[in-house]
Amino acid sequence: MTEASSKSPDPMDIALGAAVRIRRRTIGLSQEALAEKCGVSFQQIQKYENGANRISFSRLVQIARALRCRVTDLMDVFDGADSETAEDLDLLTRMRVPGAVELLTGFEKLTPEVRGSLLNLVRTLSAQPITLAQAREMVAA
Repeated sequence: MTEASSKSPDPMDIALGAAVRIRRRTIGLSQEALAEKCGVSFQQIQKYENGANRISFSRLVQIARALRCRVTDLMDVFDGADSETAEDLDLLTRMRVPGAVELLTGFEKLTPEVRGSLLNLVRTLSAQPITLAQAREMVAA
């Protein structure tokens, strides 16, 4: 007998939800607006985006129309070799971290020199725990 219900969402559901979230944010649509276009609550959109609830195919078609894209655009992460798919799923999971999309959007607007400095700062900050005061000193330097 297989386990019918698991407490943690399936990685594929997480990846599809993340793709929906990224597309929604890219076009500047709120969860509330997407929910209204699809005839569901914004809480349901949150559950879809987090992978907590699976998206039926008919709902996926509605979501794609509301996001002005094709269903296949949202499912591109599932194409390719197994190792590539695992990497794509990992990337989409990382994009669920609060602030990740906003950080990437801002990062794209920076000059190459500032990007390099910011990457060095992030590497330093993530390598060892530091205090807020230390982080401010690094930024000021």
